[in-house]
Amino acid sequence: MSSFGMSKGLLEIGKFAVYVIVPIALTYAVTANSKNLQKIMGFHQYVVYPFEGPRPPSPEELREMARNDNNR
Repeated sequence: MSSFGMSKGLLEIGKFAVYVIVPIALTYAVTANSKNLQKIMGFHQYVVYPFEGPRPPSPEELREMARNDNNR
């Protein structure tokens, strides 16, 4: 085997090792300490609810408003 082929094989092994180790290391870093997870979650607001507006009229109020409009 030529030296070029051997170095290419080592490069592929190295890339595969990085491909496997990085997700495992990041998962461990986040889950090993719950403060890390809270810090990451604090960067983003996942659910933002709008402010509560005035309530719509009840069915009885709508009927009364319709009666008043018809009487005019």
